[in-house]
Amino acid sequence: MRALIVDDDRTLREGCASVLRSEGFVVEVSARGDEAIEMVRRSRFDIMFVDVYMTPVTGIDVLKMVMATAPNTLVVLMTGNPSVDSSIEAMEMGAWEYLSKPYSGTQLQLLLGRAAHTVSARRDSEAPSLDGQEGGSSGLLVGTSAQFRRATDLAKRAAPTNAAVMIVGETGTGKEVLAQFIHQHSRRSKRRLVPINCAAIPEQLLESEMFGHRKGAFTGADREKMGLLELADGGTLFLDELSEMSMPLQAKMLRVLQDGIVRRVGSEQEDAVVDVRFVSATNRDPREAIRSKQLREDLYYRLNVVQIVIPPLRERREDIPMLASHFLRVFWARHRSPKEAIPEYSEDTLDFLVSRPWRGNVRELQNFIEHVTILAQPGSKIQIHQLPLDQEVDLGSAITGLPALPSSDAYHVAKEQVLASFEKTYVTRLVARASGNMSRAARLASVDRTTLYRLLERHGFRRDLAEPASLGQATDDTSLDADGDSLPSFPRLASE
Repeated sequence: MRALIVDDDRTLREGCASVLRSEGFVVEVSARGDEAIEMVRRSRFDIMFVDVYMTPVTGIDVLKMVMATAPNTLVVLMTGNPSVDSSIEAMEMGAWEYLSKPYSGTQLQLLLGRAAHTVSARRDSEAPSLDGQEGGSSGLLVGTSAQFRRATDLAKRAAPTNAAVMIVGETGTGKEVLAQFIHQHSRRSKRRLVPINCAAIPEQLLESEMFGHRKGAFTGADREKMGLLELADGGTLFLDELSEMSMPLQAKMLRVLQDGIVRRVGSEQEDAVVDVRFVSATNRDPREAIRSKQLREDLYYRLNVVQIVIPPLRERREDIPMLASHFLRVFWARHRSPKEAIPEYSEDTLDFLVSRPWRGNVRELQNFIEHVTILAQPGSKIQIHQLPLDQEVDLGSAITGLPALPSSDAYHVAKEQVLASFEKTYVTRLVARASGNMSRAARLASVDRTTLYRLLERHGFRRDLAEPASLGQATDDTSLDADGDSLPSFPRLASE
């Protein structure tokens, strides 16, 4: 992500740039507002940090220009003389955040995490969709399976209302993208969607992030700070990993849900009354979280007006080919030249993708296909042996190929049957991942080649073909391993 820092104070400018670079941002700097305006006209920036008090072109002037010419750029205004009125005015003009100077490295890192999330979500939502389906590269709203459509249909019905929505699903199923969809299709879509991951922020900082704080409320609180609840006023607050929030903070959140009153940390008065729609998410069964005293029951009822359950990817396998094709198009547009022809998957590759367990759900599939996209040749057919599987020997995938129950009830016989099935599935996939190179397969399995050949022969594989003799003739698509053994490149796994 690209960042531009505009500040006439060299020390603050370079200090901020150092933190951003350490977080992986590509950073450019400027000491003048007019120079920054020219840089924005020439280049695209994802986020800008702009000092308010510069001359002759002020930070407000820069903000107005950016909102007019590059409205998707996140602008963080920085000032050593903050006030509630000026921060509200800045937000109304389009600033993404208002940062008081001096700020700590921790404050900046927290802000950068939110910024990175916002930029990624925006890129995803602007990415091309597949076959008219809604959604971006996250692929959450790409699919036709019955369970998936039930979840998205419920989201569509709930979105135009102000009802609190709780999204339940395993990690990686796309809970946050569904929250974005609900916000984008609500009456609050022109206001902010403010996400916060309750598990990612230390407990002692989470309350300050949520509610803001008064000057002197705790060590290091040398400026008054607006919290995310006030920032989300008129919009939507997305509480991810809700059950990770401490019980005292849950009690304080309940007060906001009841009457909208926000009291900042260190304040003895009501600092603001907010109008916020709440969308929450958890990867745990909320009822179990209540029983284990990790979620207040009264807060659950307030936030669970509409509950949407997102199925894991293993329960919507029919959507995997569509998702994989969608991701391929999105990442090809992001990483490759538009002049290069988009490759396609072979049928065997799609079958293989459908058969994988995908314990990380849609997020894991997305990451996998991005890797595939970077390695693929333009206009080619993506084959199984080209997939990035040589980094690990996935025993879990092999185990899923075992029968549910052996045919014998006798323990020792059943054990032998299960082991034999495991060995056959394991060595077949192992050799496929090594693209038929037996020396490489042996290294992956941490055994010598003699042992590997013995396993192959035990299960009916011929040494020269590495395919069960009973399954037919060898293909012409062969390669030589390090010792000259002729082996196929395994376009299709024999055990499947």
